[in-house]
Amino acid sequence: MSLVALLAAVGLLLPVAASAQQADGERLFRQRCAACHSLEPGQTRAGPHLSGVIGRRAGSVEGARYSAALRGSDIVWDSGTLDAFLAAPRQRVPGTSMTVGVPNAAQRAAIIGYLEGAGAQ
Repeated sequence: MSLVALLAAVGLLLPVAASAQQADGERLFRQRCAACHSLEPGQTRAGPHLSGVIGRRAGSVEGARYSAALRGSDIVWDSGTLDAFLAAPRQRVPGTSMTVGVPNAAQRAAIIGYLEGAGAQ
């Protein structure tokens, strides 16, 4: 058995893989999301801050500009609702003002994983 296989078998590579996914998610967040969204509470940009987004009702950040469609969507953000919305925002919520989607499933998963681990819960 190779050293890599042995380490993987005993779970010693999982933190490395998780760390790599978190770094990839952070990079993708910065590239795809950070122009409009911050992770700092109260720091609303073109879009609402994403601090505490997991478990939060869509359209509920005080002071953020939302479309009526998103405010009335009854979405509560979790990994599944974020995945569906990020895949195609205007298909998931017709009338939303968010135009940027992330069609690549692996990239969406990395961004959502980053949000879950970066205090967006």
